Amino acid sequence: MGIIEAILLTVITAATPLVLASLGELVSERAGVLNLGVEGMMVMGAVLAFAVTQATGSPYIGVLAGIACGALFSLLFGFLTLTLVANQVATGLALTILGLGISGQIGEPYVGMSGIKLQPIAIPLLSDIPFFGPLFFKQDIIFYLSIALVFGVNWFLFRSRAGLKVRAIGDSHASAHALGIHVIRTRYLAVMFGGACAGLAGAQLSLVYTPQWVENMSAGRGWIALALVVFASWRPWRLLAGGYLFGAVSISQLHAQALGIGIPSQFLSALPYIATVVVLILISHNRRMTLINTPASLGKPFVPDR
Repeated sequence: MGIIEAILLTVITAATPLVLASLGELVSERAGVLNLGVEGMMVMGAVLAFAVTQATGSPYIGVLAGIACGALFSLLFGFLTLTLVANQVATGLALTILGLGISGQIGEPYVGMSGIKLQPIAIPLLSDIPFFGPLFFKQDIIFYLSIALVFGVNWFLFRSRAGLKVRAIGDSHASAHALGIHVIRTRYLAVMFGGACAGLAGAQLSLVYTPQWVENMSAGRGWIALALVVFASWRPWRLLAGGYLFGAVSISQLHAQALGIGIPSQFLSALPYIATVVVLILISHNRRMTLINTPASLGKPFVPDR
């Protein structure tokens, strides 16, 4: 049981940034905005969270810095695509490249420096439950936030009037505009939420997952988060399950190597990305399901006077 508990703890730690980043992208895409800059926002959130934590000595302030950095970085994407009506795909790719470059420059002095880890919070009584207590009730605050955000986003999108407006914009921005809904303002807020979640995911990487700074430490997780949104067919609960599935695949390479399983380490390292490609291929075969759930205005620019 101790070995199983240790494995599940590492799976939870690996899955949390995937859930957070993909949840933010889900909201953005529900509003009709395709932001491929998740990787760049994650790595910027990671480096700012680490740097601010080193400067203040408080990982909680570092977490706030990561969230703010992701939100502000997403505003650049919003300005280019929503105000200047630039191509969303090209802008998102540019944002990722920019984020990787700037983070490497900012983080250069912190390479090799020991980080300050965000300590777990034990919920009284519940954390003492055998096996399940340490798994679910003795975790860091970012884990609790990830679960709360899944509940909150699901309620917001499918139970609130504001969420209905977001989905209406994603399905037909012209019709939503004709009904008096502020399309651009709503999309800006959705993009900022996505950026904040990506920044929080980055903060988890540098303060919880591996409390240190390493250049390009997001290591493709932003791209996996983008695939997770499609895998979950834009549903928060499916996204939560998919995030933990991909987290288990990601962490399996470490346990396989520790157990001495005779599989090349290069193949094990590539396993999460192989799984991503396989999932996308399987999803593409069910075009009816994909078309039903995909926001109809996803990636399409909107200019109010047209």
